[in-house]
Amino acid sequence: MRRAYARCATRDNTDLKIGLGAAAGWMNVVVMPSSTVEDYIKHIYALAEASESGEASMGRVAEALGVVPGTATTMVKALAEAGLASYSPRVGVQLTPQGRALALHVLRRHRLIEQFLVEVLGFDWSEVHEEAELLEHVISDRLLERIDQRLGYPTQDPHGDPIPSAEGELPTAPLQTLADCDFGVPHEVARVSDQDNDFLNYLTEVGLNPGARIVVTARSAGADSVTLLVGDPSRELTLGLSAAGKLFVRLFVEVEGVVR
Repeated sequence: MRRAYARCATRDNTDLKIGLGAAAGWMNVVVMPSSTVEDYIKHIYALAEASESGEASMGRVAEALGVVPGTATTMVKALAEAGLASYSPRVGVQLTPQGRALALHVLRRHRLIEQFLVEVLGFDWSEVHEEAELLEHVISDRLLERIDQRLGYPTQDPHGDPIPSAEGELPTAPLQTLADCDFGVPHEVARVSDQDNDFLNYLTEVGLNPGARIVVTARSAGADSVTLLVGDPSRELTLGLSAAGKLFVRLFVEVEGVVR
């Protein structure tokens, strides 16, 4: 199969060489790019997914990567030249299909590593994000697939984030947050979007790990609070609306003792 390659040098001397084949799955990303490129692609993906416009502003990209806007713009232009992103001055940036495929591949590595660290090596879920940030750039695809097999092909990581498949498909499910789910209806925690160590440790202390059963009993914008019952037997807990917005839940349905 013929493959086209794009190469460009950025201001920080990052050499970018990506295979841009047209096949399905990971779009034939045959040469692993630098950690800098992967970090940009991953953050652009996350910011664009959270944006109503589907684009990430350059200010948000620079903030996420901890660089000045000029540096972020230079790198984004390099990604655009490589066919991984589409950049519009004063508007923002979004990934091309090739860029999105690469972003999902990076997320797959990151989330499988997190699950491996928790399930096999006994790490706490609050410890694994930073470790995975380092390991995601150096692990080979061969080792990654062995990890996936060893874990039984999991579909989510310890924080409830979906793990992209080897074919580049991202499983999705309709979720609400504790800040907007229905009152008086049993739900279970499905995903936690904030992976700050202190926040995750707090959730562990109060029993709000993924899988925890909850019922929201009150919500007050004026008091900036959500009151809920946690666990079975239940205990009452009050969270701020900001914290509640970081916990995604789904309906708790029990059929023959199995929660779905």
